[in-house]
Amino acid sequence: MIRVAVVDDHEIVRKGIIAYLQTDEEIEVVGQAASGNAGAELILKTRPDVVLMDLMMEDGNGIDATKQIMQSYPSCKIIILTSYYDDEQLFPSIEAGAFSYLLKTSSADEIVAAIKKAAQGQTMIEAKVANKMVSRFRQGPKALHDDLTEREMEVLLCIGNGMTNQEISDKLFIGIKTVKTHVSNILSKLQVNDRTQAAVYVHRNHLLQ
Repeated sequence: MIRVAVVDDHEIVRKGIIAYLQTDEEIEVVGQAASGNAGAELILKTRPDVVLMDLMMEDGNGIDATKQIMQSYPSCKIIILTSYYDDEQLFPSIEAGAFSYLLKTSSADEIVAAIKKAAQGQTMIEAKVANKMVSRFRQGPKALHDDLTEREMEVLLCIGNGMTNQEISDKLFIGIKTVKTHVSNILSKLQVNDRTQAAVYVHRNHLLQ
């Protein structure tokens, strides 16, 4: 028997999935939860083989729950079952330790197949999700400055050119306080301590070219 837990904050979805899983003689549903925190607690207590995990939930999301579970129970196979596959959800889920990733548009048979494959150590990734993962792999690792807004990048380039806050304010037609806020955000996102290190970052990454 494959011991399965279901974590989803939508009761009708959760109960519908469980009802279908209970029709399969190879699957035993050992628990259910309606939030990430409750799900992590349930899973660490019941220790199922496979978990169906939603992402967007109150009282603890699926990503945080996955991290917590994998830290204490790394042999657990967590299948993300969600409506979302944007970068902000997909890649953090995989990094947290998710084993498979399915969309809620999947059929009931596909979900059952993913559970059985997970129990055998085989990953199942939704085609749309797989395409995103391949694209990210081809692009290579994300640079720190990729997280800057367009305005923050303009300010960073000004810093790289040795401009003061007042000079940046005059050039970009923004208030001095706004400049200081942008500089603070830039230092945080680039993980540097001061303007000098930010300027070094600009030249090291050839951003002025």
